[in-house]
Amino acid sequence: MENRTKLIAAIREADLSQVPCDIQLSPAQLEEYQKRHPDIPWEQYFGLYHRTAALRLEQSSPASSFFDDPAVRTDAYGVGMSGGSAEAYHMVRFHSPLAGSDISVSQIEDFPLPDIPDDAEDEMHKFCRDMHAGGLAAAAVMEQTIWERAWLIRSLEDLMSDMICDPEKASMLLDRLTDHACRMAKMYAEAGFDIIKLGDDIGMQHAPMMSTEMWRSWLKPRLQQVTEAAKHAAPEILVSYHSCGYIEPFIPDFIELGIDILNPLQPESMDIEAVIKTYGSRISFWGGIGTQSVLPFGTSEEVRREVHRLWNLCRGSAGLVISPSHMVEPEVPWENIEAFRSAILELRDNSL
Repeated sequence: MENRTKLIAAIREADLSQVPCDIQLSPAQLEEYQKRHPDIPWEQYFGLYHRTAALRLEQSSPASSFFDDPAVRTDAYGVGMSGGSAEAYHMVRFHSPLAGSDISVSQIEDFPLPDIPDDAEDEMHKFCRDMHAGGLAAAAVMEQTIWERAWLIRSLEDLMSDMICDPEKASMLLDRLTDHACRMAKMYAEAGFDIIKLGDDIGMQHAPMMSTEMWRSWLKPRLQQVTEAAKHAAPEILVSYHSCGYIEPFIPDFIELGIDILNPLQPESMDIEAVIKTYGSRISFWGGIGTQSVLPFGTSEEVRREVHRLWNLCRGSAGLVISPSHMVEPEVPWENIEAFRSAILELRDNSL
């Protein structure tokens, strides 16, 4: 059975016999990996059944038109980022180009969104062909789909104020980003991707970022447009939705929208056993190993046991890709990263 088939079967059919996994290393951990294993790509070393890619986007307007500070670099959406102290590692401070109460609706309407170069779509088609020829699944990265992208541009405070006090501004920005996201989702689906990774953080550590009523009014219909754009172009594509934090009140809505996979199933924020038992027959999971708990602070044996526990919770009842619940940060001991890998290999050996 090729790896692509193993991954899709685990998600669609809850066939966990092949124990699919994922892991994302922070830059510091990736550097450590390369010192230890310079000759093996990290995806191969950890036994991933998929590879990821994203459309190449180009900024429509020069970065200098938004920020004068040379220490602030900008992404394709014109959002500024500046580094902090050495202790912050890869974390950045965001600078929103449309922040402020004096921003008008017309300024939001005229704000340049990224261009998709003519050859970028061809690159995605080639990526999928290459992955499938090698027996691997192709996953498209499209997180920060609408909500996060909007508040990064407008600022969180201003966007939430707009949603309550100036809905014309909020609608203009969210609608433009939804249209842009739909275009990208359609391109990914037509390119042949097996999975499209949508997502916007709508959870805080122990509570939602907004009420379910506000989310259903402002964001659910727009998310539906994006999922429908992907599935209309490729009905078999698997749609994943990422949100950190406490998001249990939204899970029935995700299922209603046809979302296939929930990520990252953060154990520090939700009772994941209860979530799996309640929703596992209707949605699959990707994540589940705590990056705020067992990975940085547990022993290697505790990491191994947690991987086994998660697999046993889902086995026979829910689709699952076992993964740390977020990027593996520098404070995680390397021994615990190796314990995660060893536990996956042990489960695979035992399932043969």
